[in-house]
Amino acid sequence: MRDALGVGIAVGLSGFAFGVTSAGAGLTVLQTCALSLLVFTGASQFALVGALAAGGNPLTAAAGAFFLGVRNAFYGLRLSQLLRLPGPVRPFAAQWVIDETTAVALAQPTRRSARIGFTVTGLTLYVLWNLTTLGGALGAEALGDTDAWGLDAAGPAVFLALLAPMLRTATERAVAGIAVVLGLGFLPVLPAGVPVLVAALAAPAVLWLEGRRLGARRKGTDR
Repeated sequence: MRDALGVGIAVGLSGFAFGVTSAGAGLTVLQTCALSLLVFTGASQFALVGALAAGGNPLTAAAGAFFLGVRNAFYGLRLSQLLRLPGPVRPFAAQWVIDETTAVALAQPTRRSARIGFTVTGLTLYVLWNLTTLGGALGAEALGDTDAWGLDAAGPAVFLALLAPMLRTATERAVAGIAVVLGLGFLPVLPAGVPVLVAALAAPAVLWLEGRRLGARRKGTDR
């Protein structure tokens, strides 16, 4: 409950930043709120409105946001095994499969606490994110520069705080380190959202190298 409420409240408040950004990109209040209600994945939402604000084609902007959101499908594969929710509940729970709910659920020691963490984080974040999106869209001019409030940094900061204690092995730390290098390295040259997808290549690359290393060690042992 502590982890879930902390993450839900901290990240939910950053919906103000999305509401302001979306309004600044020319979307109406209704369009902005519909994105938060139906899409509900902050990175994809920011990528979409960012591309529109830069004058991008709406179809291209939507495609970029879609591919950025694909990572949630991989989260769902892991969470379905961990949570084992009843069949009728899964379509509704799928709406809450995002970075923060996944991080909180995976950080828990038991299935029961993982379910509680996932549910409370999802509910808290969904309600607050949509309320603050509405507030940001309505008060875009009054709020001013969201960077001055630090709202844009709340989500990444909370996610890193949850992730860091989970990096226990050298392999996990290597994946995280290479992902950071790839993400930051491609940030200036690729469209918004794409560097995150490139960073995901760190995992298969490290696992492939680890497999080769273990294979070579076995061959040496057999000799």
